[in-house]
Amino acid sequence: MHPRGLSIADFTYALPEERIAQEPLADRDASKLLVWRNGRITDRVFSGITDELPAGSLLVLNDTRVVNARLVFHRSTGGRIEVLCLSPVDDAPVEPAFDARGGCAWHCFIGNAKRWREGEELLLQADGLVLRAVRTGIEQVRFAWEPQALSFSQVLDALGHVPLPPYMKRADAPADKERYNTVFAEHQGSVAAPTASLHFTSVLLDKLAGKNVKQARLTLHVGAGTFLPVKSERMEGHAMHHEQVRITRKALRAIVDQTGMGPIVAVGTTAMRTLESLYWHGVRLMHGDRAATMDVQQWEPYDRSGAEPSAIEALQAVISDMDARGESQLIGRTQLLIAPGYRFRIAEGLITNFHQPQSTLLLLVAAFAGPDWRRIYDHALAKGYRFLSYGDGSLLWRGDA
Repeated sequence: MHPRGLSIADFTYALPEERIAQEPLADRDASKLLVWRNGRITDRVFSGITDELPAGSLLVLNDTRVVNARLVFHRSTGGRIEVLCLSPVDDAPVEPAFDARGGCAWHCFIGNAKRWREGEELLLQADGLVLRAVRTGIEQVRFAWEPQALSFSQVLDALGHVPLPPYMKRADAPADKERYNTVFAEHQGSVAAPTASLHFTSVLLDKLAGKNVKQARLTLHVGAGTFLPVKSERMEGHAMHHEQVRITRKALRAIVDQTGMGPIVAVGTTAMRTLESLYWHGVRLMHGDRAATMDVQQWEPYDRSGAEPSAIEALQAVISDMDARGESQLIGRTQLLIAPGYRFRIAEGLITNFHQPQSTLLLLVAAFAGPDWRRIYDHALAKGYRFLSYGDGSLLWRGDA
């Protein structure tokens, strides 16, 4: 069946409110770890992942950094207006946009939007920093600030809040600024964390490196669309959100060199979507589509026909195209939906948390694990695992791995 015909009602389960982790554990790697391989489930602690990953494996990590993208304004009447910055209005790469000085315009989610008139200026200030916001469209906001020498990222760092997911029914705390980011977060641009990576500590990564478990890092800036529920009865009515991706030639080369030599393990659904998106970008290039930028569409894998290149061939085509352009990194975007019916091309393993019912993240897990996804989730519920962003993790191995 084409994923367009999937009924989202087939991908639900009962998630009690008390099973949603509201706070992180004191130690990142003290979370539980469910290991699923060849139909067998084992319960471990995340720090024990050193025993589960074979020597010579390659971890693919998403090094995006969550920014304080949620701003809380108050109108002169006292009305509260929340603004969540999503992306620059000109669809420019996110990272340079955060370096804007003096002013910028962004697409935003606006809470209580009906009470904020277009053209009305809202003010937020603290410690000599003044931020002005004017609504210029349905979901567009123009910002200006003083001192103008400050970057937008510095403004958000000073005045913004950590954009915790809506199912964490609490205000953000100072500790969230560190704990809702990975220990290796580098490139700012996400409004949600790549949560599978939150379990890793620097010590744990060093232990894995000592076992010759290698790393390749890429960036997918996680958008707020990751939390949007699938509201249509069938997937054909759901439009996936676009997210920006970035990968260096060095990281691509490491993935190509690893293929066929040892397991590739995607850390998180974001890393997995990026890997598979890179494959389809390579397929486009091999078919003569020399688009200036990577832009993978939602249904692209399912609508193609004919013979497909190997993972090495597709990724090598990406590297060759970068070399021809004299580029050391690839910046693009993806709308790829991975759902049951999808065949994974690159990674043999997936480290991920436990996701919301009827979400596209759960669809990806169901595509990777097959019908056993339900048994995995039933086991996690029965054994007291904590769910969602600050919850516990799992290590899933593809059936043919």
